[in-house]
Amino acid sequence: MHSIIHKVDVVSEVRHLVVLGSVDSDWSKIGLSKIEHDFVTSKLAIGELSIHINQYSRSIFIECLSEESTKSNNLEKARERGAKLVKQFNEAKIEEVELISLSSGDLSLYVAEGMALANYQFLKYFSTPEKKLNSLKAIFVNAESSVIHNMNAVVSGTLYARDFVNEPLSYLTAMQFSEDMLALGKEAGFKVEVLHKKQIESLKMGGLLAVNQGALEPPTFNILTYKPENHINSKPFVLVGKGIVYDTGGLSLKPTPNSMDMMKCDMGGGASVLGVLYAIAKAKFPVHVVGLIPATENRPGGNAYAPGDVIHMMDNTSVEVLNTDAEGRLVMADALCYAKKYNPELVIDFATLTGAAVRAIGKYGIVAMGNTDIRVQNELRESGDFTYERLAMMPFWQEYSELLKSDIADMTNLGPAEAGQITAGKFLEHFTDYPWIHLDIAGPAFLSSDDHYRLKGGTGTGVRLLFDYLLKKCVNAE
Repeated sequence: MHSIIHKVDVVSEVRHLVVLGSVDSDWSKIGLSKIEHDFVTSKLAIGELSIHINQYSRSIFIECLSEESTKSNNLEKARERGAKLVKQFNEAKIEEVELISLSSGDLSLYVAEGMALANYQFLKYFSTPEKKLNSLKAIFVNAESSVIHNMNAVVSGTLYARDFVNEPLSYLTAMQFSEDMLALGKEAGFKVEVLHKKQIESLKMGGLLAVNQGALEPPTFNILTYKPENHINSKPFVLVGKGIVYDTGGLSLKPTPNSMDMMKCDMGGGASVLGVLYAIAKAKFPVHVVGLIPATENRPGGNAYAPGDVIHMMDNTSVEVLNTDAEGRLVMADALCYAKKYNPELVIDFATLTGAAVRAIGKYGIVAMGNTDIRVQNELRESGDFTYERLAMMPFWQEYSELLKSDIADMTNLGPAEAGQITAGKFLEHFTDYPWIHLDIAGPAFLSSDDHYRLKGGTGTGVRLLFDYLLKKCVNAE
């Protein structure tokens, strides 16, 4: 577990210090000398909001956070400031820092969150990783132990999700993904059941089996269950994550570069579901949650399924395949069918599903749609705003379903170019008969460059959002 944030009650006189405040704060409270105090005052007078004082035995970083238009923006600016500070700490080979706040609205925990997320590294494949290792090891804040424990849990879940997205196919096959799920489940305290090809065939999961036909490795269907004795919900929350460990597009081969190159990230939804289960189990939430992750490669080899094929899904719906690169919805549909057995309170799916979602809103949020009532949507949007994993709700009018009609089967797996993110959602909706919301994370799940604490590569998008949503469910039930 990445327990980088620690509780402190008394300010250290030797540890490197980050002091949060505003331009009007009383800086004399932190024991500055007159020369240091005058230096800070002069810098603030010319508009500098980040001031470094070198006391030789330690450094003091004074950070003025301006008031933003919303609470959500205040928290995000604090995280971003934390990410900026981490670069300075690692350049200076600082191992430990302590945060204190002179402001009434203490944002130190969120600055620490930004630091912890921005300090992430994926060094597994370097020959000498120790030479690249960040120096920062510990962040100390004055906060409740339970709050710090939850923060470490959700940061760890997010960073594990990043690890899985960053793993190449040369390691992370569907079978290996399942092995790693078993290991994390054992560590954190949730159950993992892995269904293999014969069991998948017995369940008649035609979508998962069709997508797997061109692959060398067999598929898996992974059932993650966290059900503590004190769970508050009579019906489980079910999370479904797309687990395409690599997507070539199948016979509808993707063009390259810039499209297939990063397709190791196509299991980002599955990684996020795994990250959520890990985080809530570590935090010991009193809530029953099930995760369903269908996993396979999508390759053009062997007996690969082809455009024009008709396949039958788990519920016997016949689907005319118009494009084998619209494979994510096929494996997700089988998982959504399987979710019916739980009579769920709510099903939320995560998938790097469509390029249309990226074109619609870019990397700045998550495309969302579904059949849930407005109360559920508002609760998820509130958590999205709080974590800055914001939801962009799409219209979900019935007319979009008309775009999936087939001449020879119940439906097609692809609509026209227009509103592609919505027709993909409408395809998934066909396989639900319970409250459900679809989160297309194709934009923010994998980045080509750093975005503050969301670093280049896998971001773990969705873990913090769902952790906060489920935390509020637990708190409101008390």
